[in-house]
Amino acid sequence: MNTKTTQFIPLSEIKPPKKDTRTPWQIFSAAPHRLMFFGGFLQLLLTLLWWTIELLSRYTNWWPPLPTVVWSTWIHGFLMIYGIFIFFIFGFLMTTYPRWMKGKEVTYSSYVSSFWCLFSGIIAIYAGLLVNKWIFNAGLLLVLIGWGIGFLALLRVYYTAPAGDKHYETFLNLALLAGGLGILAYLLSALTEQWWLMNAVIQIGPWLFLVPIFTAVAHRMIPYFSSTVLPNYRIVQPRWSLPIIAITVLGHALLTVETTLWAWRFIFDIPLMLLAFHHSYYWQLRQSWSIRLLAMLHLAFLWLGLALLLYNVQNLWLLTTGTLILGKAPLHALTIGFMTSMMIAMASRVTLGHSGRFLVADNLTWFSFWGISVVAILRILAEIPALSFLYLNLVSGILWLIVMTLWVSLYLPMVLKARVDGNPG
Repeated sequence: MNTKTTQFIPLSEIKPPKKDTRTPWQIFSAAPHRLMFFGGFLQLLLTLLWWTIELLSRYTNWWPPLPTVVWSTWIHGFLMIYGIFIFFIFGFLMTTYPRWMKGKEVTYSSYVSSFWCLFSGIIAIYAGLLVNKWIFNAGLLLVLIGWGIGFLALLRVYYTAPAGDKHYETFLNLALLAGGLGILAYLLSALTEQWWLMNAVIQIGPWLFLVPIFTAVAHRMIPYFSSTVLPNYRIVQPRWSLPIIAITVLGHALLTVETTLWAWRFIFDIPLMLLAFHHSYYWQLRQSWSIRLLAMLHLAFLWLGLALLLYNVQNLWLLTTGTLILGKAPLHALTIGFMTSMMIAMASRVTLGHSGRFLVADNLTWFSFWGISVVAILRILAEIPALSFLYLNLVSGILWLIVMTLWVSLYLPMVLKARVDGNPG
């Protein structure tokens, strides 16, 4: 009979965990994603709170519409497209660029400076929005400077990294450049009061900036994450995807500038829709359901195909009848359904992993993710004239704020505290 002997370590030899002597600021600024995600969390809630107040003024007589230096819809568009996602994008890319390309880490001074300019710029935008247009414009300038500092930091990693294949990063850099030019154009529009330019920036911003970034990150990360947890998984990352994405988003954006050409956007939207559904199928969407955190990424990407389906229905109906049948439904399927869902899925995963926690989506995370899909559906239905009596635009805005408040309440504390596993970062 074999017996096993167990070795016991005397209590006197067991060393207690090393006490973290860092200050709260040192912990908070220990990694770029901490600062940037914090800014993104707060800006998300501020934008949604402001928009909910605006919607309540439109649909109720509780208070008059807030007097703003720029039309509220154009402010809403700017804050959603350029003011929220950039925090999460920089937080993610400043973490992953050095890993993807085996390059040097983004310097502390770069990501801290970028954060403070972006964050203070956003605060100035809100203050100037109600007080003075020059404070508003100064806020835009600060955001542009913060953007530039962050972009240059990523470019330094890009140009000094030894990796030979940088096609993902090249694609992302071009999209980031487009985003920076969008902010510059918005600022010039505010300074010169050329409002047509501001409208164009809001119209084409998602297509030249956000859609390329979210699709490129999904193309790189969803198959990789899937391969680590799904058995017998075959990675599908065709090289032809990014060129097709580039051509189609550019074509859509160019035709969007001139409203008389909107009907012809199907020329570019149909190929992009087919690509999106193709990738959802070959990335094994159905197999991902058993793992919540992975399923969130897959389901978020599915929204891209659904949004493009709505765009194509809209385009073809406009071509044949001359009327817009779906209003802003396709846009909100894209921005809420696809982009916001993908932001939740990716930011949740990054925050959990880089705080030393298990990569598991708890019930609140899962509920928040599905809540955004409900918000997207309600906002789509709000474009149906027969349902106007339900005030679904207002209902979706309030629900959006509630869902995001719950999600932020869970993840914001994680970026403020030290890692639970005791590791640095």
